[in-house]
Amino acid sequence: MDKEIVILSQGLKKNYGSVQALRGMDLEVHRGEVFGFLGPNGAGKTTSIRCMLDMIRPNGGTLRVLGIDPQKDPLAVRARVGYLPGELHIEGNFTVDAALRYLHRLRGAKADWDYTRRLADRISLDLKMQVKNLSKGNKQKVGVIQALMHRPELLLLDEPTFGLDPLVQQEVLRLVVEARDEGATVFFSSHILSEVEAIAERAGIIRSGVVAQIASLINRSLGRVMIRFKTPVDRAGWLRPWREY
Repeated sequence: MDKEIVILSQGLKKNYGSVQALRGMDLEVHRGEVFGFLGPNGAGKTTSIRCMLDMIRPNGGTLRVLGIDPQKDPLAVRARVGYLPGELHIEGNFTVDAALRYLHRLRGAKADWDYTRRLADRISLDLKMQVKNLSKGNKQKVGVIQALMHRPELLLLDEPTFGLDPLVQQEVLRLVVEARDEGATVFFSSHILSEVEAIAERAGIIRSGVVAQIASLINRSLGRVMIRFKTPVDRAGWLRPWREY
């Protein structure tokens, strides 16, 4: 049975004046998968996500998110999505707790507050701190929590591990996998191949506004390496089963 398509983009185009940010982007994201969106800075990753939420409007092509045209009903899309922007802007005089409760109310009080506190504990975020006193990494943690706390069916994450220390990066990736295991579909952008390989079933590689390749990260083919020795070696020794070493 064919998998349900949660994000569908066909020939998507977006121009900023003479700059072509998206030049006919095609991709499909299926329900229940983690889809990695790889590309260098300026490749069109953030532009793609913003089009999905109708934060900006494309100049051409077709886009459907959860079966909905974002331009026709953006609120219906946003109500079902958890979004982590590349730069999260929150009132600096809020404490982290107050900021999250404010976003919680904006979403119709859909979040589980015990779950929200557990998320904060797992990534070592102090809810009593004022937002204006947070480091860049801790502000990123606030963004991760606000995207996850209402358990949305679709997560759109723009470089979720950016600015985090390595241990917290790994914990955030675990949270993403757990969200997938609970039924969410995850679309996340990154320019770090290793983190996409770690959690994504499939990936799109975008460069200069075009998805150049769709790669299966589970069924990767093996590579071949040729080694030349400077001096002769005992061939029989190299061919012994590894269990004998």
